[in-house]
Amino acid sequence: MNSVTQPTLTIDGKTVAIEGERNLLELVRKANIDLPTFCYHSELSVYGACRLCLVQIDGRGIQGACSTPPEPGLKIQTTTPEIREIRRIAIELLLANHDQSCPTCPRSANCQLQSLALRLGVKKVRFQSVHKQVALDESSPSLVRDPNKCVLCGDCVRMCSEIQGIGAIDFAHRGHDVSVQPAFGKQLGDVECVNCGQCASVCPTGALTPKSEVDQVWDLLADKKKTVVVQIAPAVRVGLGECFGLKPGEITTGRIVAALKQLGFDQIYDTSFAADLTVIEEGTEFLERKTEGGQLPMFTSCCPGWVKYAEQYFPELLPNLSTCRSPQAMFGSLVKAMLPDQMNIERKDLKVVAIMPCTAKKFEAQRPEMGVNGDPDVDNVLTTQELAQMIQSAGIMFDMLQPESFDMPFGFYTGAGVIFGNSGGVMEAVLRYAAEKATGKRLDQVEFQQVRGDSGLREASITVNGSVLKLAIVHGLRNARVVAEQVRAGKSHYDLIEVMACPGGCVGGAGQPVTTSPNARALRTKGLYHADKTLQLHKSQDNVFITECYAKFLGDIGGEKAHHLLHTSYQSRRRIADEFLPLVEPKGEDKLKVSVCLGTNCFLNGSQEVLNGVLRHAEQSGLEGKLDVRAGFCFEKCETGPTVMIGNEHIEHCTSKKAIEEINNRIECDRPAQLPNTHVCKHCHD
Repeated sequence: MNSVTQPTLTIDGKTVAIEGERNLLELVRKANIDLPTFCYHSELSVYGACRLCLVQIDGRGIQGACSTPPEPGLKIQTTTPEIREIRRIAIELLLANHDQSCPTCPRSANCQLQSLALRLGVKKVRFQSVHKQVALDESSPSLVRDPNKCVLCGDCVRMCSEIQGIGAIDFAHRGHDVSVQPAFGKQLGDVECVNCGQCASVCPTGALTPKSEVDQVWDLLADKKKTVVVQIAPAVRVGLGECFGLKPGEITTGRIVAALKQLGFDQIYDTSFAADLTVIEEGTEFLERKTEGGQLPMFTSCCPGWVKYAEQYFPELLPNLSTCRSPQAMFGSLVKAMLPDQMNIERKDLKVVAIMPCTAKKFEAQRPEMGVNGDPDVDNVLTTQELAQMIQSAGIMFDMLQPESFDMPFGFYTGAGVIFGNSGGVMEAVLRYAAEKATGKRLDQVEFQQVRGDSGLREASITVNGSVLKLAIVHGLRNARVVAEQVRAGKSHYDLIEVMACPGGCVGGAGQPVTTSPNARALRTKGLYHADKTLQLHKSQDNVFITECYAKFLGDIGGEKAHHLLHTSYQSRRRIADEFLPLVEPKGEDKLKVSVCLGTNCFLNGSQEVLNGVLRHAEQSGLEGKLDVRAGFCFEKCETGPTVMIGNEHIEHCTSKKAIEEINNRIECDRPAQLPNTHVCKHCHD
């Protein structure tokens, strides 16, 4: 019997087997050699921009390890005098054009550029900077973009495009002027960013970071007139420890509570309580849709990144989203409705802070519908990283803290609420409720292994009370697009779909500690499932304080009061802000704005002809100085196109003739009449 010889190559004199690795970098790391790199991530495409992972290949010279496929028999050296000097020069060049405000940078403790400069022994930058300072982009509620710290590695660009399928940022310009920026040179808050922050999670420097609310929270804690309560999301308990040298996935719940009490919060609660509440409301909503012929499939709505993505790209599917608020939003709404009376304080003096693994939660908290008369239900959102910063700032020795317990009743939770932090956790928690509710029998086997896993798109079929439920579990928005397009095309066979924007779910949120560990997300996931196992209760319906909350305050599940406090609605956000581009620049301030939609439906119905007719009329009539003609999309009136806005008036089913008549009327209206009654304008009747 012939034996198959394992292909090998040599790395620094050591024989290494080739076992399906994609490139030399993976083989080098398999040999326990950590080659430096900025732009390599196993989940992203190979880019080869930073030129740090260089190796010397006998007979071939110096090549990038990330972009070179392995071949049997290659002899590779990873550290030679020439390679070391090339790496040092590369780091020096980056530092020369880098904002070196390192002590005050949010990424100072875990900046990859800083780490590599130290590792490679760069003590002096020999090159003169030609970089011009650029203003910070603080337009986003979730992220801060600092172009002065960008090293052009492209990690953020590929993450946004390849994993999330959005492309809110990309490379612009050429040569010395090349930069990474949002579309059309706009700010991040004005484009189709969903605030997921995954760009910041892979950025090796401080060019993209979560937007800090630490100072605002310190101010709240210092205000003795305010009662400040805090909620902690499930995934935080398996991530925070990494900031203090613990392993990913280690559960630190008790120490987190102790630290928050020492920081001065008045009450410490768990978002898992609200997750249990979400299960009850969402599970009931799903069962009603399933049994009463409601809109199916139903998408979960706990992830604000996914919700904003649906609003932007699939507004026609918004009726398919559960109307339930996220656990964060439910918690804020419920607490601000209940506690003021119980504590004998006014609502304005009760402040709610949320500790989240997610940057999109910052955006969600600022949505106008998540508040009452301008007073938000959640006042501030801190990421896991920001909580660590506060603990460190206060000098609290986290690893020495004795565990403490949550305050009641909003600190009590079941395992179903805890597993919300994992991809598949929301689905499993709802199944634990729905299966028992549909059958009327106690569910003893609570684990649904069918919905667990790490694949970005998973399917499962589960029989409940004789009915087969077809399920989909999705993480990463590019995968969500695949499923959403099936639903939009009427080709979906699912009943319930869970979507989480971040890879792995909330455990992989951009607010979690930055890590280069390839198994960090898996360990965090394992930690949450372990937390579920160690609890006495695993089903949301068994949470006695949830039952009491309905009995004494909310009333019926899904009833009028519960719906008012715990549910919401969504809106179309199909296009980026101010996207109409000028075609005729006005010469003065006296101008009439004419905007023509060139979106798909309007274009197919003749909007291009309308635009051309308006431009010809402006030229032939000498009106260029009076008109501000713009083209773009979208007025969200696709069914009545072509759509044109003249001044502040929409004209639907518009033609060139209609547009020109309206323009003439508007322009004529602004001209002083030479004789009485020589012109009667329809806009001036009153």
